[in-house]
Amino acid sequence: MDARRRTVLTAGAVGAAGLVTACGSSGGGGGTTASETSASATPSTAGKSTAVPQGSTPSGTALAKTSDIPVGGGRVFEEQKVVVTQPEAGRFKGFSAICTHAGCTVASVEDGTINCPCHGSKYSITDATVVAGPAPRPLPAEQITVSGGTIRLG
Repeated sequence: MDARRRTVLTAGAVGAAGLVTACGSSGGGGGTTASETSASATPSTAGKSTAVPQGSTPSGTALAKTSDIPVGGGRVFEEQKVVVTQPEAGRFKGFSAICTHAGCTVASVEDGTINCPCHGSKYSITDATVVAGPAPRPLPAEQITVSGGTIRLG
């Protein structure tokens, strides 16, 4: 009986280690700043960023009208895995919508934070820094542009 119990416990520990490894393997490095652009930016200068996650949606994809993003809030675009915020009037920022803790998609933007439903991580709408854990690092930046009242990826 003891041998079987040890086997089950060992198998459980190995499985848990795999889950912990998966939680910490999300892309994006710490200290990444968000792509930011203003409603008056020109396409040649808007939304420049060095952090564009691999496998992201193609550049130029229209996400929303600027009027769709509330001042002091934001909107999650699940299909594109992007969240766009407007921390101040006319200032838009783009971040990955994939939580840096366990890889869940963030679900909402409320009360100045981007919120993950899986384990309660919260990120600032201004720079995507972690406001409440267990997320280990900020959301990576996504490059966005604003032109003619439309927000686009890339």
